[in-house]
Amino acid sequence: MGRPFFYADSVYQIRYSCDVKWTITYYDGSVQEEILALPPGLLGRYLRYADRMEVYGADLGMPHTRAMGDGLFELRLKSAEGIARVFYCTMVARKVIILHQFIKKTDKTLPRELATARRRLKEIKHANS
Repeated sequence: MGRPFFYADSVYQIRYSCDVKWTITYYDGSVQEEILALPPGLLGRYLRYADRMEVYGADLGMPHTRAMGDGLFELRLKSAEGIARVFYCTMVARKVIILHQFIKKTDKTLPRELATARRRLKEIKHANS
């Protein structure tokens, strides 16, 4: 397995190459269905960031991703339709597991949304220990 590297193709272009891919899976089928039911702009953002995560890894940095502590991360989606959050965790063998998603309606993340993601994270960790 090689490390990601970049090279200058010209003065204005930088190309990235990585022979190690990450895999994105879902906690269950309903999580995947909920994500596919997002409004078009939010779904487009999700798909774009998911593609990037498969190539560059789970940490895209702010403002796209943020660590929530204890192995939980959030993917931060924003479009004309609103704001959504997708919670995920990482596992060995370069695996990202999408745990929960919701559309934000307030400035703060609702405790019940975070609790759902943390409960699912605990289940995933317990199942893989």
